[in-house]
Amino acid sequence: MDQVNQLKEKGNAALAAEKFDEAIKFYTSAIELDPNNHVLYSNRSAAYAKAKKYALALEDANKTVSLNPSWSKGYSRKGSALAYLWRFDESIEAYEKGLQLDPSNAQLAEGLADVKKQAKEAKIRTDALFEKLKADPQTREWLKDPEYVKMVKSINPNDVSNLDSYLSDPRFMQTISVMLSLDIGTPMDVDDSPPPEPKPAQPSKKEVPPKPKYDDLPENRKKALQEKDLGNEYYKKKDFENALVHYNKAIESDPTDITFYTNMAAVYFEQKDYEMCIKECEKAIEIGRENRADFKLIAKAFTRIGNAYKKMEQWKLAKTYYEKSMSEHRTPEIKTLLSEVEKKIIEEEKKAYVDPVKAEQEKELGNEFFKKGDYSTAMKHYSEAIKRNPDDPKLYSNRAACYTKLAAFDLGLKDCEQCCKLDPKFIKGWIRKGKILQGMQQPAKALNAYQKALELDPSNAEALEGYRACSTQLNSNPEEVRKRAMADPEVQSILRDPAMRCILEQMQQDPQALQDHLRNPDIAAKIQKLLESGLIAIH
Repeated sequence: MDQVNQLKEKGNAALAAEKFDEAIKFYTSAIELDPNNHVLYSNRSAAYAKAKKYALALEDANKTVSLNPSWSKGYSRKGSALAYLWRFDESIEAYEKGLQLDPSNAQLAEGLADVKKQAKEAKIRTDALFEKLKADPQTREWLKDPEYVKMVKSINPNDVSNLDSYLSDPRFMQTISVMLSLDIGTPMDVDDSPPPEPKPAQPSKKEVPPKPKYDDLPENRKKALQEKDLGNEYYKKKDFENALVHYNKAIESDPTDITFYTNMAAVYFEQKDYEMCIKECEKAIEIGRENRADFKLIAKAFTRIGNAYKKMEQWKLAKTYYEKSMSEHRTPEIKTLLSEVEKKIIEEEKKAYVDPVKAEQEKELGNEFFKKGDYSTAMKHYSEAIKRNPDDPKLYSNRAACYTKLAAFDLGLKDCEQCCKLDPKFIKGWIRKGKILQGMQQPAKALNAYQKALELDPSNAEALEGYRACSTQLNSNPEEVRKRAMADPEVQSILRDPAMRCILEQMQQDPQALQDHLRNPDIAAKIQKLLESGLIAIH
């Protein structure tokens, strides 16, 4: 079980660091050792969802529920995976089942509210899509075929894996073409695109003078677009007050155009009036929904709300609206913004979680379990203590001791390095690092760690004992030391360097020359590497 816990902890660390494939690998290895552990399937489900492998996330969520039907978190995982797959009714059912088991669970309640909202928005988008398809002469006829309707409903922006079977259907590409042939604004902060000009059926042989702009449009629409153009000109000049005047006049003439409202929001954003920016964008989304606006314009309004919340440092709200934007129209730019705020949320949560008093309590619990020989439980308490006070070097040293007992030397070494980085004068950190390196059969590096400890306290018994043991090991079997060193690619590279060979020969003939060479940082680093490998010694 200790090995399972180690793998799970590694998976959790990789998931927190957004290394989703690594996390999946660790959880899978743990599952192979403990195939009936519902928590492992739950964690892997979360990793699959983060990696956007939603079908696999659902598979693991179902396994979690089947292994422990009374564990409410399993239903949260299942509900989340189903929502990503646009199976909203099933998702709602999963969340409701979880809430029956745990009525006070805030995560389940929030998930249920979100998925109900997503379902409502998805229905609006689907209805708009079918209106678009009904308006096209070709796709209108296809809508009479139930298989075609099924294909259209299966188009999910979160998961395109189920569309492979439709790629051979010529109607599929035509449908996508109809979906995308929408009136899209130019990629500016304000939308200054005119409505599409109707093309003549046949080119005239005589040159005809161009008609005045918007001349073929109804009077109110024509006036609205002219006012919008004036607003755009003032916006570009950063004359925001006059820009607002003309955007308002555009709305008075035609209150159904979403771009007038998003342009108003752009002005408020520039004026740093983020609350007004959000209100205008919300109004834009409402108007856009009512008038079947292009999804990309809806997405733009959601993004602007996200940007406003980001400026206000309300990271969770910014994340919510970037996700809404992504559900309308996925772009690399929004994905980058979403990643940025997700990192901020993690940072803020870590800061909010810091509590040195609780860290000390967790450390004491860790010490108790360590004394009892329950190193796995001790490690969990030390890990919690580190979350509560990540700048305390002693906590990393204590957890490193647990990892050493569990033979997880790589993780123990990482903790020792963090410990020594936080407090280079903490002697216990260096001694523990030396012991771990000894366990990893790296006596030269261990010797260096003990040497650091002895620089802090020349009479420390543990450091002296470790130093002597490493020295004896290195000197007792020089041939073994040489073989191990020569297997290191970095050592091989140094010894192949003609300049370094020349320096080493010079050092043998004239030991004083060493001081001159050590002034060069690159040469000093290479000599240090050879010292650590045990190939050379300085007396």
